[in-house]
Amino acid sequence: MPLICGLDEAGRGPLAGPVYAAAVILPESFPFELLNDSKKLNESQRNKALPLILEGAIAYGLGWASPQEIDRINILHASLLAMKRAFHAMEYPNPEIEAITDGLYIPEIPVPCKAMVKADAKIPAVMAASILAKTARDRVMERYSWIYPEYGYEKHKGYPTREHFRRIAQFGVSPIQRHSFSIKKSQLELF
Repeated sequence: MPLICGLDEAGRGPLAGPVYAAAVILPESFPFELLNDSKKLNESQRNKALPLILEGAIAYGLGWASPQEIDRINILHASLLAMKRAFHAMEYPNPEIEAITDGLYIPEIPVPCKAMVKADAKIPAVMAASILAKTARDRVMERYSWIYPEYGYEKHKGYPTREHFRRIAQFGVSPIQRHSFSIKKSQLELF
């Protein structure tokens, strides 16, 4: 029976920053009770699960697509590109694997792959990929806050929060802004 490679992304909804994806293959002996959809775990729980995934996975890989790529090919295609990059970064030599991705679409990868809605809440390898992608993206956004401290990326991670809109209204768009994501003038006029 082939092993399952879980694929998931993080960061489709933000107004700024890259979209990240992860590919993860877990052994049957992995402590699955520590896993869940990354959106259902708090930051502390994700950070506790992260080293267990990195140490216990048979293989894993990360991929991303930049804000410029998102603007050029749209967020859906950028998410699939990030998943493809994560899969190829995995460096797992055994072709006897099948992939499952969360959602409705599959990336172009050289193994059988199926899409499953809510796979990040049902399939442990997809749960692990969800956690890995989310923690990686959050850390990148924290690093962007060092370069662009006025935008507060360490807090809102680029998501469309009141604070993010306030900072865009005050400082304009940042160099990592997704220009293809519309920001209504009315949202900025609140500040």
